[in-house]
Amino acid sequence: MKTRRAIGLGAVLCGVALAGAGSALAQSKQPHSVRGDQVFAVTDPSSVAHFGCELRSFSGPGLPCYGPDAIRKAYGLDSIIASGTDGTGQTIVIIDAYGSPTLAADLATFDSVFGLPAPPSLQQIRMPGSTPFDFTSNNQLGWAEETSLDVQWAHAIAPGANIILVAAATNNDDDMLAAQEYAINQQLGSIISESFGESELALMQLGNVGQAIFDANEKSYKKAVAKQISVLVSSGDDGSAGFDVNGVEQAVPVANYPASSPNVTTVGGTNLFFGANGKANPNGAYLGELVWNDGFGAGGGGVSLQFSVPDYQEGVKQLNPTSTGRGYPDVAYNAGVFGGVIVRLGFLGGASGFYLFGGTSASAPQWAGITALVNQRSKHPAGFLNKSLYKLGKLGQLQPLMHDITQGDNSLDGVPGYPAAAGWDFATGWGTPSAGMVDALVRDNNGSN
Repeated sequence: MKTRRAIGLGAVLCGVALAGAGSALAQSKQPHSVRGDQVFAVTDPSSVAHFGCELRSFSGPGLPCYGPDAIRKAYGLDSIIASGTDGTGQTIVIIDAYGSPTLAADLATFDSVFGLPAPPSLQQIRMPGSTPFDFTSNNQLGWAEETSLDVQWAHAIAPGANIILVAAATNNDDDMLAAQEYAINQQLGSIISESFGESELALMQLGNVGQAIFDANEKSYKKAVAKQISVLVSSGDDGSAGFDVNGVEQAVPVANYPASSPNVTTVGGTNLFFGANGKANPNGAYLGELVWNDGFGAGGGGVSLQFSVPDYQEGVKQLNPTSTGRGYPDVAYNAGVFGGVIVRLGFLGGASGFYLFGGTSASAPQWAGITALVNQRSKHPAGFLNKSLYKLGKLGQLQPLMHDITQGDNSLDGVPGYPAAAGWDFATGWGTPSAGMVDALVRDNNGSN
């Protein structure tokens, strides 16, 4: 596990558990979440914030953070939700390993603090072969953190949607695929969120075994496309860096999988600045974004060695004609530890409470929530989002409707990365959402473009 220090965003001091960083064993998925410090409530009843970090300076000390109000306002989702488009009638399926023993109680506490309604339905399906939760296992505790982040923040963006967590028996590739297949075959919902991955290179070095993992997953994702199920996946937290089959970090860019899959919509990471007068503030305004690269991690993005350029990416500036592989991410969202989101963890005994979280695990479930808003307004599933995203992007219709991230890069640990640029790029895709983007996806989903 790496030790990383915050850089470039002010004098930030934080003890961070890098839950998603570092080398990983081949043939197992790792969560893309990064836990920061515990956060504490504001005692002033007149405060606009619930937690002190929601009002912190962007220049330190400490890490600023965001609750649902700030995130919704930053991306123009507050007006959409207020209008009644809140995901009603939709179901978001979240794939994780092991699940959480306090899932429902933690979501209820999260909702109570932030004034959110309970979801119409919350289910946790534990796959065959699951064993009782082991509170002494760091692996299972890390996945419970991931699960809490995914569920609470998908709900924060689509509070009217049903949520089904499908918990794999373990985080081994076979078990994760079994959970994914169950969700797709049973058509549990029209949206799936996955916030995990592993090195594409490590799988390729396994030869036939690794190729079988690629093939089985791609068959599954193609099935989801055929069934009009939107699959949102996180791009990873190691920037352009990656590992070989022995867990050794490489000096050249390495892609992450399933982020590199051509059959999913991959969500990268940014550092969001929302507030006023140099501070975070829930009643503030959108101030800008950079590629997530705050020293605690960086948004995954790059070029696949396993998959060629898919047809929907043909003709995209920066991808052609020099690129020979699938480029990712497709879009982006706030993922910084600096400017992270608040999550309730109730399974840590005396250390239970609210914590600040970053990582692209915060990005994918919130885009899943946005997809639920699109589906509700469209009155039918959007299906594979990349078809609309790249169609609109190549027509020049996305750039004015999204936050086009043009600053920063995802270099990490000395591995050269990819810079943000106007239009699509390997660090943030087409950029981060806005209300106008949601409307554009609805129109395209209904055949109006």
